[in-house]
Amino acid sequence: MDRRTFLKSAAIGSIATGITATVASAERYFPVKVDQSLFVDINRIKDQAKKTPLEKSHAPVISVPASVKAGEPFFVEVSVGENIHGMSPSHWIENIELAIGNEPAGRIDMQPKGYLKPKVTFMVVLPKEAAPSGKVTLIASQRCNLHGYWESSTDITVG
Repeated sequence: MDRRTFLKSAAIGSIATGITATVASAERYFPVKVDQSLFVDINRIKDQAKKTPLEKSHAPVISVPASVKAGEPFFVEVSVGENIHGMSPSHWIENIELAIGNEPAGRIDMQPKGYLKPKVTFMVVLPKEAAPSGKVTLIASQRCNLHGYWESSTDITVG
């Protein structure tokens, strides 16, 4: 066998081994198949009275007072799911965001480990001009690596 043939064989063998190892490790670390339809649009709860298990575990839950005073700080708690979503190396929440109307208010990025529960608290202060009609909409969103982008919203009164 000449040198050129040997090098070609070795390169092809290395590439084939690398591809096989990549596929094997991907199946080991990401054993759950992804439903691509969940990544097409923003997912929301369709019927509050009949939530699906996926909606119960992925739709953000916003805990906030019904009314707040303008210029005074208050807390907005956002958790992922009614029963807080678990975190593992194969299924995790990538981030949680809070917006006030169309304005981003906060974001936290998470790591794919089992150490966290996806629940965050934001301290918010709304000036009077942020709610000219006396109400403002808070929008919480999160992205799951397997189940896509989810969003929930709630209105609060600003006095």
